[in-house]
Amino acid sequence: MNHSRWRSHLTALLTALIACVGLLSLSSAPAWAKAGTITEFPTPTGSGDPIGITAGPDGNLWFTALSGNAIGRITTAGSFTAFPIPTASSGPQGITAGPDGNLWFTERDGNKIGRITPSGAIIEFPLPKKDCRSTNGCQPQEITAGPDGNLWFTERAGNQIGRITTSGSLTEFPIPTQSSLPEGITVGPDGNLWFAEFNIGNIGRITTAGLVTEFHVSTSGPWGITAGSDGNLWFTLSFGNSIGRITTGGSFASFPLPTRCGNKFGCKPLGIAAGPDGNLWFTEFNGDKIGRITTQ
Repeated sequence: MNHSRWRSHLTALLTALIACVGLLSLSSAPAWAKAGTITEFPTPTGSGDPIGITAGPDGNLWFTALSGNAIGRITTAGSFTAFPIPTASSGPQGITAGPDGNLWFTERDGNKIGRITPSGAIIEFPLPKKDCRSTNGCQPQEITAGPDGNLWFTERAGNQIGRITTSGSLTEFPIPTQSSLPEGITVGPDGNLWFAEFNIGNIGRITTAGLVTEFHVSTSGPWGITAGSDGNLWFTLSFGNSIGRITTGGSFASFPLPTRCGNKFGCKPLGIAAGPDGNLWFTEFNGDKIGRITTQ
């Protein structure tokens, strides 16, 4: 994809975020809406493709801008700022608020974990490339703040879960199933970390001590994952055109999106996060939309 198209995609992402923030401030899902109700907010025609997004400690929204090789910040009033990542073509993917008051993000193609302050100063921590199946390294994909005060992330090509302290000390834990291609990761209501295994259709659980358990849910490409206000884990099925839900005991259900976005593979939902309105918000890569799903 050429640079001009990626720039148009980034512009559309910003428009979508502005629209979502405005809608969040003006309304919420009706109290009578049943679990699984989805609302979508289109971005401009012909552009979009959003990746990671999170709420920052400064009251703003922060996201990764893949095409711009930058970290973006948008205020609730719609003012946008971009901060370039020092490593060229780093492939920023996941982003989360850290326990240290900074934002932490993954650089898939740069094989690094990045840290950015609310004022925009960036520091990068390289990962080892040993035993990783990509020339670019282990391909860190998604990241979350753990209950132990560390940052936890998935290594797509490394088939591992990584843990990094706020000072940059790294530990890696292998996933039992080979070639699982882990993507999203989040903290569960049970105090463990939960992650999505895209290639084999599992949802994994890892304790802060590194013990991994896997639950098979769907072969439709589980991608992003987050904890819902209902005490369950919710995740996107990128090739299933739906949103999945799993209990901490491993019981699975799914909710289809209302359209396929004019694409044979569907809308391709990717990132998902809990919103301040008690609902879950997710990105639609092929649909150029932001979706909202209720949990109750």
